[in-house]
Amino acid sequence: MGGTIAMSNNRAGGVVPSLSADQLVAAVPGLASTGITIDVEDFRRLPGASLSFDDLSALSEAIERRLAEGVDGVVVTQGTDTIEETVYALDLAHTRPQPIVVTGAMRNPTLAGADGPANILASVQVAAAPVAHGLGAMVVFADEIHAANRVRKIHSTSRFAFQSPNGGALGYVVEGQPRIINRPVQRTTIKIATRDTQSVEVGLVTVALGDTGVLLTNLSDQLDGLVIAAFGVGHVPGTLVAPLEELASRIPVVLASRTGAGPVLAGTYAFPGSESDLLSRGLISAGFLDPLKARILLRRLLETGHDQADIRAHFSLAGGYANMEPTRLADPTATQGATRAQP
Repeated sequence: MGGTIAMSNNRAGGVVPSLSADQLVAAVPGLASTGITIDVEDFRRLPGASLSFDDLSALSEAIERRLAEGVDGVVVTQGTDTIEETVYALDLAHTRPQPIVVTGAMRNPTLAGADGPANILASVQVAAAPVAHGLGAMVVFADEIHAANRVRKIHSTSRFAFQSPNGGALGYVVEGQPRIINRPVQRTTIKIATRDTQSVEVGLVTVALGDTGVLLTNLSDQLDGLVIAAFGVGHVPGTLVAPLEELASRIPVVLASRTGAGPVLAGTYAFPGSESDLLSRGLISAGFLDPLKARILLRRLLETGHDQADIRAHFSLAGGYANMEPTRLADPTATQGATRAQP
């Protein structure tokens, strides 16, 4: 897809996405000796920051075609700016057992110690391994394997930029072999057909000290859904309570934590603007989902026609707070023909 991993110098002195997928694969030491057969597809050459939801929809369709042909797994290379979002979008649409691995690089190929080749090698080894089946989409970086719904980019330049604050890594690549030591209890997937989707716009607003709520003005006229990245366990200034309640009466508003780890609580605090106060006014808890992941899930639910009750149920499940079996959300006849979450 492009990104730092596929960049080289241009005439202006900076680096831009220019290397083909074939060139990336050819530059990986030890890849041929794995015995893994690799088919290469040059799909996009874009910076990670320029990827769109249309690009991801096309990518999901291309991956589905490859999986239907019988490949054992798929590796996607892209820019790291948006990996934590794109991998979750891919994961929500992925219902087959074969793994999808997303990787990239923090150091471009023109620099000493470029990490792209090592990340590609480890990703191919994970994608080809039977032990990775059923894990959905993952990020493999610096020999660590991370689940799509947990992984976050926590550093702007470090080669160990990707971590999973909630739950830790799924495992590691050790001596060329994936070792899974932390298998998730469940995944949330929403099967999507392009012809059935609706055009939607979902916003993300981060709450800050002294926030007056000016950014919330008239949002219900511009958005189909909103994620609020709140303080701590789900708190906002008292000045935001009334506008958020008004928004939640018009569009789905999801309450997430801006902290980077930990859940939104449900009933510990009771002051105006606390988590229990906001949830009682119609906001939807993101649970353990971070704001970026919550936005991806809300957008997918809205574009496939899910109503408020379905949205709450899916967030309860995906956010880790549901006391229910995933199969309770698997009725394909419900909600305007959209397929609901699968186990």
